[in-house]
Parts: sequence; C-alpha cells; structure tokens
Amino acid sequence: MALIVVGVAMLPLSELRGAIPLAIIHYHLAPLTAYLLSVTGNFLPVIPLLLGLDRLVGRLSRKATLDRLITRFFAHTRRRYNGRISEAGSLGLVALVAIPLPFTGAWTGVLVAWLFGVPFRYAWPLIALGILIAGLLVTFSTVEAVHLFS
Repeated sequence: MALIVVGVAMLPLSELRGAIPLAIIHYHLAPLTAYLLSVTGNFLPVIPLLLGLDRLVGRLSRKATLDRLITRFFAHTRRRYNGRISEAGSLGLVALVAIPLPFTGAWTGVLVAWLFGVPFRYAWPLIALGILIAGLLVTFSTVEAVHLFS
C-alpha cells in the first residue's frame, strides 16, 4: 500500500492531492504517514524533470506534428503565466505548486520554471517548499473532511 501511495503521488494528474486522501480514507493510514509517503512520491520526479526536460522536449520536437503541439502548448503556457510569474517572482512559483487546485502542483511548477528559465538551484527549493505546503494543506483538509463526514 505504501508503494501505491508513493506511485499515485508521482503521477502528474493526481500528485499528492490524490495520494493523501487515498492513503487516509482508503488505506486508513495515519495522517503523518500519508503526508510523508505522498510528499516523498511527489518529490521523486521533480529533479529528473528539472534536469531532463530540455532533452525530452528536444527529442519530442524532432517530429513535426509534436513540434507544432509543443510550440502551441508552450506559447499558451507562457502567455498564461507570464504576468503572474513576473509579478510574484519566487513566491509565485511556490504558490503555483502549493495551491491544491487542478493544473497546479510540482509537475506544473517544473514546467513553468523550465519555460521561464528559472535555474535549477532556485527552482528545486521553491518547488520543494510548494510541495511541503501543499501536503500540509491537503492533509489537514482530508483529516477535517473525514471528521466532518464520519
């Protein structure tokens, strides 16, 4: 069960926002255990993604169809987040990862950091802080929801 929780936390759509409720509600894990497993799982893909995204995008862009899709997607993302990142700076990246809403989280934080050229030495700790905060928010929310509905 621990590996499932870690695995769910690693996935781009669920991340720890799905893993913590799964651990607490379905597997009946203690909140601290759920938090630690989920945060660990959410951390795991961040460093490889930050270090390998250039290479991955380069390989995918070799195909004309994928290159057009990637170019459009990145242009849309730059337009969408440019103002927010410029205004908020480092705290904006932390908030983007920390706020438990759809299309936010570590994977999005990595993509935004890469798109805006945030160096690894700055991006990694900012994303890590966002993951820790998101984990706390989701854990507390899940525990309160369990108490409210039981």
